[in-house]
Amino acid sequence: MKSGDNVARLFVCAAQKDEIGRDVAKALKLELKKQGLKNRLLDGEKHKVRVQTCNCLDLCKHCKKGPGAALIIYPEGVAYGDVRPRDAAEIVHEHLGEGRVVKRLQLD
Repeated sequence: MKSGDNVARLFVCAAQKDEIGRDVAKALKLELKKQGLKNRLLDGEKHKVRVQTCNCLDLCKHCKKGPGAALIIYPEGVAYGDVRPRDAAEIVHEHLGEGRVVKRLQLD
């Protein structure tokens, strides 16, 4: 397995006028460090999590026109919408730590 295979990526839309996407990305990065999930060893393999901002995820209803930002977590491809900085701890703990989707923020 190549080293890039064990990387989870969180792409956060930062196209809002009020900078909420950048604030969400910062909150996610802080929570990853706080919860010790940025880099970890599972079953003898290194796993990393990267948070990146991007210009558009084509989910404007839940981003530019909503109260928060949209984000997609890969490799799962799970999309979340209307995410605010206060949601970062729950997403990191539930989705990345426990492997459970945060249903209240999940987009279909």
